[in-house]
Amino acid sequence: MPRVFDTIAPRDIQLWGNHTVKLRHNLAQREDLFSDESLANLVERIDPKHIDITTMGDDVSTWGHVDRAGQPGAKVLDAVRGGRVWINMMAIEKADPRFADLLDQMYGELEGTLPDFKTFKRKLGLLISSPTARVFYHFDVPGQALWQIRGRKRIWIYPPTEPFLPPTEVENVVRSLSLEDLSYQPWFDDYAEVYDMEPGDMLHWALNGPHRVSNLDGFSVSLTTEHWTSKIRRSYAMHYGNGVLRNNAHWAPKSSSLDGPAFWAKVGLTAAWRKSGMEKKQGYKRVLTYKVDPDAPLGVVPLEEKDRTTVSL
Repeated sequence: MPRVFDTIAPRDIQLWGNHTVKLRHNLAQREDLFSDESLANLVERIDPKHIDITTMGDDVSTWGHVDRAGQPGAKVLDAVRGGRVWINMMAIEKADPRFADLLDQMYGELEGTLPDFKTFKRKLGLLISSPTARVFYHFDVPGQALWQIRGRKRIWIYPPTEPFLPPTEVENVVRSLSLEDLSYQPWFDDYAEVYDMEPGDMLHWALNGPHRVSNLDGFSVSLTTEHWTSKIRRSYAMHYGNGVLRNNAHWAPKSSSLDGPAFWAKVGLTAAWRKSGMEKKQGYKRVLTYKVDPDAPLGVVPLEEKDRTTVSL
């Protein structure tokens, strides 16, 4: 199998993990994985819990989850081409062994090049989206990278600090009480890094860096990778413990330390809360309010209230 990266510059090795790094990859040449036929097959085969089809208007209030409604994969791709649809397929390495091999190769090359970069719980996602689709302001809990395969998109990346990343909203996302969306103000853009992504570009940014995305033109296909490290796991436990204390013990935590007695108390609290089943009981559930219709102007139509269903994550 050809290498994923031809080279990673010494500068990018030093920046990795703390700053945004843009690299070049060779995955856009893998037509066996990213042809229309391969994408359509994956849409049909993936576990329904691992595919999230969404549509969006001009603001967050017009955003919603979409039911595939039994449409074959090729018809779903037609809806993407002609509408305003974003498909997020998660953990595709479980649906196709070729992607499992690719995920191993990606991280094998990165870990073989980057000192002290050791990962676990790695996942590979696939994004398929319309020329006019967009993703609103949000952040990701694990370490992330975006790999452009087909089409072009623009991404805005913001500092992973207040006011761009409010602790209370981070805690709610970490505890699965809400999705990854954050409160956004237009003036945030004055502090954003802006990158245009072409096929063959890969972008990695600092942990929890808020970002938003707009497609520039063409039918867009991208990969996302997510991973955990020891430090990321500690950050997760800290935010989770702070969230339980804030929302359930009505106590405002002041520390974001990743070590010391208070931190380890939060680790214990996180484990106990998750074991109790409260996370699943309180967690966000996906409500399907639209269905795919490749003949509709936006590629989707609203569902009547009686036809709406809920998907547990």
